[in-house]
Amino acid sequence: MLVDGKWTDDWQPVQKADDKGRFVRQVSGFRNWITPDGSAGPTGTGGFKAEAGRYRLYVALICPWASRALIARKLKGLEHIIPVTVVNPELTTQGWGFGGYPGADDDPLFGATYMHELYTRADPNFTGRATVPVLWDMKQNVIVNNESADILRMLDTAFEGLVPSNIRLYPQDLSDEIDALNMPIYEKLNNGVYRAGFATTQGAYEEAVDGIFETLDMLEVRLTGDYLFGDRLTETDIRTFVTLIRFDAAYHGLFKTNRKQIADYPLLSAYMERILRLPGMIDTVSIDHITRGYYSIKALNPNGIRPVGPAHIEDLMASVRADSANDAQHPGKVA
Repeated sequence: MLVDGKWTDDWQPVQKADDKGRFVRQVSGFRNWITPDGSAGPTGTGGFKAEAGRYRLYVALICPWASRALIARKLKGLEHIIPVTVVNPELTTQGWGFGGYPGADDDPLFGATYMHELYTRADPNFTGRATVPVLWDMKQNVIVNNESADILRMLDTAFEGLVPSNIRLYPQDLSDEIDALNMPIYEKLNNGVYRAGFATTQGAYEEAVDGIFETLDMLEVRLTGDYLFGDRLTETDIRTFVTLIRFDAAYHGLFKTNRKQIADYPLLSAYMERILRLPGMIDTVSIDHITRGYYSIKALNPNGIRPVGPAHIEDLMASVRADSANDAQHPGKVA
């Protein structure tokens, strides 16, 4: 990690745990907001006006937090407004790196080797982990924000004047309900899988696993419509999807969340596939990057061997890709 802008130690998955062995996640350090007129957002300072081509999004395809932002960019039609750079999925001793793997990009701005080099460009005295996603301002050469929850919401509204959309991921009439449901999904599922995988005591691990499957059971019962709020796709669905699509391929085995698979939940499985089949969604998911990345964590998998399956996820991805390609070749075709 970085200490006062200097790389001081090899990357480790667990930088902090509480007195009961529970994994403690680092708090994001850059919390500015892009707004339509450049005024300050809910946190941070102003000066970040929504402009085409000004901002770049750095993501890892293995990372569910980064994928939240990538999905919002896709659903809101911002691909030509905000370019994206994908880091290498394999976690090195210096954290996220650039290039050197299929589907990973070199850093187009500074020719950086590691993500932490951008952090010290933004703040020469930064202390902490160089995480993704990162929303970078190419005009001021600073990090706007590295908190995925913030980025998800700002991409929902900040660029409406430039790219109008009929999709609203955080509609005001559902805001209280979204906030209420986001909380247990984050604490027990999104972060719960990490709390299980990175637990340092048996008790912390079992507590996390109980929370994960309590939440999955709750969501299976809740799903009476297409999405978690009936027929309306919201940010809560994105937050849930990014964990579901990684679960059977990575968390079930590597993180020992093996009480059940998502395949054992009929409604959640159908829901996951429904979201994966949304236009362009398949482009935000790489099972190759996901398994390559998670199984490169030496603390959990010292020999670096990754599984060849699961077959049902491979079959699902192949089916959706084939259908997407067919739709692209036959636009306007009625099923």
